Amino acid sequence: MEPVAERMSLVDQVHARLVEAVCSGDLAPGTPLRQEWLAEELNVSRQPIIQALSMLKRDGLIEPSGKRGFQVTAVDAKTTRHVYDLRAAFDGLAVRLAAGQPDSLRRHALVTEMKAGYLALEAEDTTALVQADIAFHQAIYELSGNPMLPEASAAVWRQIRRVMRAVLEHRTARASVWEEHAGIAYAIRQGDAVLAETRAVHHARDAADQLIGWMIEKN
Repeated sequence: MEPVAERMSLVDQVHARLVEAVCSGDLAPGTPLRQEWLAEELNVSRQPIIQALSMLKRDGLIEPSGKRGFQVTAVDAKTTRHVYDLRAAFDGLAVRLAAGQPDSLRRHALVTEMKAGYLALEAEDTTALVQADIAFHQAIYELSGNPMLPEASAAVWRQIRRVMRAVLEHRTARASVWEEHAGIAYAIRQGDAVLAETRAVHHARDAADQLIGWMIEKN
């Protein structure tokens, strides 16, 4: 059984590298992905590449191109709306559960994540802002007490990472994002599940509206 575990571990590593490259924009939409090139770049055989590409296709990050190849999928308005509809549902559930946790868990919740966000905001560091934004929402998912939530939402968050940078690169949007985060964090600490859910859903839908608006303007 040991060889299988090692092989799966290698596939997971290749998959993680490719996900990071797609989500960070290093592999931009439309980039062709050839097995031979990827195997050479990652210094692995073609077998883990084939399996990792199958996983990326399942995640919706790549699509078939040509006879046997793939390319990174485009991020369009329709996909963005679908992804953020799911995000609103996941985030709404997460904050509602988080707000229902004992006061001892909620009292100082999200302080570290909010501080990291404000520091990144002050430094105008988009990469740090993306990392802080993801950390903020991941902390809420963990606080929710539902261990299945992070895994269930993982594919959605991979798609969100692809477009989150576009929001945070706009200076006018940066401050409002963290103001909304502060409002969500406050509602959770107060144990107000209804307010927390309302603010989280608005936060997700507002981000979607901004993104789709910018996409339409560019086209």
